[in-house]
Amino acid sequence: MTLRTGIGFDAHRFGSSAGPLKLALLTWPGEPGLEGHSDGDVVAHALVDAVASAGLLGDIGELFGGADPRHRDAASVLFLEGAVLALTEAGFALVNAAVQVIGNRPLIAGRRLEAQAALSKAVGAPVSLAATTTDTMGFTGRGEGLAAIATCLVKPLADK
Repeated sequence: MTLRTGIGFDAHRFGSSAGPLKLALLTWPGEPGLEGHSDGDVVAHALVDAVASAGLLGDIGELFGGADPRHRDAASVLFLEGAVLALTEAGFALVNAAVQVIGNRPLIAGRRLEAQAALSKAVGAPVSLAATTTDTMGFTGRGEGLAAIATCLVKPLADK
C-alpha cells in the first residue's frame, strides 16, 4: 500500500463587512466574519489544501482560482467536495484528516463534535478538529483573524 500525507494552511482576517463567521462548515452567530473571496472558512480551506497536497493536485488556488467569479462568496463545502472528487479522479481515497484552528475566538469546544461531523460528511472520512491560541502573539493572538493547519492521509483506491 502506498500511503500519502498532505498538509494545508490558511489564514484570513476578520472583516467589518464580512457576514457572520463561517468556520468548519458551520455558521457562528455573534462572531465576526472572515474576509475572503469565498466564505473565508479557514478550516475548510486548509483541509482542501491538505487533500490537494496529498493527491499532488496543487492547492486551493489551482483547483478553485480566485479569478473565477463562480467562486465569489461560495460555500467552502463546495471546495471540499470538489477536492475530494479530484483526489478520487487521481486514484486516491481520503483515509482521515486533522485540522487545528489557531485563534482566540470563537470557542471551538462547544461545537467541536458538530463541526467534525459536518467536515467528515463533506469529505467522506473521519476529520478531527482541535483549537489552540497563540497566547496573545501575532495576528491571531491580537484577535485580528484566524488561521488553520490541516493534515490528511490518503491511500490508493485499489487498497479500498
